[in-house]
Amino acid sequence: MSARAPAEGGARALFWFRRDLRLADNAALALALSRARAVWCVFVFDRDILDVLPDRADRRVEFIAGSVAELHRRLAAHGGGLIVRHARAVQVLPALAQALDVQAVYANHDYEPAAIARDAAVEQALRAQGRAWHTAKDQVVFEQREILTGSGGVYGVFTPYRNAWLKRVGAADLAARDTHPAPGQLQPVPAGELAPEQLPLAAMGFERTNLSELGVAGGETAAHAAFESFLPRLDSYHERRDFPAVKGPSYLSVHLRFGTVSIRELARTAHERAARSEGARVWLSELIWRDFYFMILSQHPHVVDGAWKREYDRLVFDNDETLFRAWCEARTGYPIVDAAMRQINQTGYMHNRLRMIVASFLVKDLLIDWRRGERYFAQRLIDFDLSANNGGWQWAASTGCDAQPYFRIFNPVSQSERFDAEGRFIRRYLPELAKVPAKYIHAPWTMPALEQQMAGCTIGRDYLAPIVDHAERRARALAIYKAVKQA
Repeated sequence: MSARAPAEGGARALFWFRRDLRLADNAALALALSRARAVWCVFVFDRDILDVLPDRADRRVEFIAGSVAELHRRLAAHGGGLIVRHARAVQVLPALAQALDVQAVYANHDYEPAAIARDAAVEQALRAQGRAWHTAKDQVVFEQREILTGSGGVYGVFTPYRNAWLKRVGAADLAARDTHPAPGQLQPVPAGELAPEQLPLAAMGFERTNLSELGVAGGETAAHAAFESFLPRLDSYHERRDFPAVKGPSYLSVHLRFGTVSIRELARTAHERAARSEGARVWLSELIWRDFYFMILSQHPHVVDGAWKREYDRLVFDNDETLFRAWCEARTGYPIVDAAMRQINQTGYMHNRLRMIVASFLVKDLLIDWRRGERYFAQRLIDFDLSANNGGWQWAASTGCDAQPYFRIFNPVSQSERFDAEGRFIRRYLPELAKVPAKYIHAPWTMPALEQQMAGCTIGRDYLAPIVDHAERRARALAIYKAVKQA
């Protein structure tokens, strides 16, 4: 595709990268390039976000830093560059706009309540300076109230939302946005400003993590490599996605989270293949779930702190601290739960099927408030996204948007038998169970003493006995939920 013609007039603009860390198919960047003759680009390591992170070795910060570095190189290839700041975004954006004397600042929509408040403050400061603030939809295909029921309301159940989404979507919704700059349009980093390589992690008080050992890298190059790797598996996605020992998922969630790949590109590929591929159809449905949860967050912001089904705010959980710490530290005595928790603690990732299993276990076996698990995931997951994390936890807790009733409670043993039949995933993360026969791997406490001795795994010494009895706790959970429903 050829470069765009220079914009008419002498407009100067500043583009603010946030969770859209790519040059290609970027909606608000395309808008800025269509309107301004000179465009500067900035990324802010926002102290309002970073200063409250509990871990100075946060994989997300390292992923962002790598993505920002590649973005700068891509911009430099077009004669531009990326200004970076480590400051409060709400303060630095208006100041930078004034220093560059731009007429407008551009950014893509963000739907989280804290981000909405931040953007409103930035817009107010810019308007006070006589500068414009322009935003565009980029991280979803359809946002907010674009998909409505026949009566004009928003959907509260996924399946009819998905059907309406599929009925409405067209080529224009999935088309790439043109971000090819005209010669000289993108501006280099001004003298006195920092480029990404001049602001290492250590300068912001952060440390390197094990990302490189895990084979995870930020940036558009890594995102498209992951996408290309997934495409040969796409047609079998529906058959493989639920088995954690199998390479079934796309592994694109972190790239979608930070925008190193375009949702339009992924949804377009899935949509084009869905008619002839069950795998593509199911994957497209997963991408639509993502839109759905963004819509729920934007239209029902109370879900950040409370149940979507408000009556469930009256649930009274045990919240036993000892049981919660055992869950966090992979010491529950249920192998599929402990293996999943070791995965998230060691890698910052957890397979989606396992997210459902461990969430159900925390809420309905350990009787811990779902918000505690949600916050733990928020600290650990490299692909943490408030809308999807909140939606997933409320789905598991039966407090959210789901047609299934509260008495859906996952049995951790039967889930393990179904989705990790040979115990391959379990053994990967629980080497103490490496020699346990497959017939006992899902419930090793049922092994006879002689079998334990032969497997080198004595229950209570080498591996814990279960910290709760599933059948007993299931009955307790049902009573807790029923009390709320009958109140």
